[in-house]
Amino acid sequence: MDGKPLRLIAATDTALGIGRDGRLPWHLPNEFDRFLSRVTAVSGPGKRNLLIWGRHSAVRPSQPLPNCHRVCLSRNLSCVPPGADHLCRDFASAVQLAYLPPLSDHIETIWVLGGTHVYQLQEALKHPNCDQIYLTNIMADFNCDTFFPEFDRETFRLLEEFPGIPSEIQEENGIKYKFQVFQKVTSQ
Repeated sequence: MDGKPLRLIAATDTALGIGRDGRLPWHLPNEFDRFLSRVTAVSGPGKRNLLIWGRHSAVRPSQPLPNCHRVCLSRNLSCVPPGADHLCRDFASAVQLAYLPPLSDHIETIWVLGGTHVYQLQEALKHPNCDQIYLTNIMADFNCDTFFPEFDRETFRLLEEFPGIPSEIQEENGIKYKFQVFQKVTSQ
């Protein structure tokens, strides 16, 4: 499987928390808008991104998103849930959609939106095409009950600057946060 980058994206509190009671424990509309703009961005007409999330993810696009095919992961559901275009039983099957017709010619980037089970399986982090992790560092503790996994900071290094991503601390609703992009280090 060559060519299609696979990227993880999440917002985490200081303890790497991503949710509480099945929901996002913060309300940051500007941060969420930046998230949406990132996962829907494509290089040109006819291109699309594949969005993958678990059934219990706090981030579940409920409406169609421009330039996206939406995949829900679940071993228990028997039909495609509202807000998804596809249902897959496992992560490998979801990724495979990007490499098979009719999507193979159109999919540009595979985005993993969570939730914790999808992240903790480590399949996404260990996938050979996983080249970047986009994390919004929310500078507060929200007593989350679901978490983004620890990852090797030598394998994925924090970039000082990244095109289109503000490098300064943001503040919204009294909550400070910073956008971060971690790039996989490739051996020469």
